[in-house]
Amino acid sequence: MPGYRKADDLPKVIPVFPLDGAVLLPGGRLPLNIFEPRYLNMVDDAMSGDRIIGMVQTKPGRDRERPALAPVGCAGRITSYTETSDGRYLITLTGVCRFQPGPELPVQTPYRQVRPKFDMYESDLIPADADGLLENTLFFDVLKNYLDGKGLEIDWETAKSAPADALINSLAIGLPFDPGEKQALLEAYSLADRRDTLMALMEIDSAGSDDDEPPSVQ
Repeated sequence: MPGYRKADDLPKVIPVFPLDGAVLLPGGRLPLNIFEPRYLNMVDDAMSGDRIIGMVQTKPGRDRERPALAPVGCAGRITSYTETSDGRYLITLTGVCRFQPGPELPVQTPYRQVRPKFDMYESDLIPADADGLLENTLFFDVLKNYLDGKGLEIDWETAKSAPADALINSLAIGLPFDPGEKQALLEAYSLADRRDTLMALMEIDSAGSDDDEPPSVQ
């Protein structure tokens, strides 16, 4: 991402979009349909500034209006923006760097803002070395079993020719894992760790599908 070479280059304050079940990863792309007034306001402000928004999930709790934020999120830059005729924004965020949500600011904006801690994930700003990451593994066998169990399809020619980092991140973002599993993929420190976590989640899901038996009818 242009201009971001170290943690200090990133904004000191960012807006956050708490959305469970959706994670952004460094270098990954996340399409979003924005329609709530407070988040339309957030996008307007981001577009007039550095275009950075922090995607973050929440912790389970009783405060539905202001839930506690998960320990790790990912800052993304708006790289695609379209306004629909009914006033929605269709945007794409491209992941820049993960962060730990720091102190939350007592702001007047309708959306939340935090001081992010990027230091631990500064390596996200360096392109990952993905050469050979999927070679000599059972990755594609595991993926096929998982997709077959879910009744999902994929363009195998495209998948097998895609760069390993792009494929791993797009699957981690796009596959229907639950929020906790998505968070585990986000928090996997390196790309190799994320590959291993992704494979483990797919294998667990596939094993669970195999064990399921149709309910009996009395």
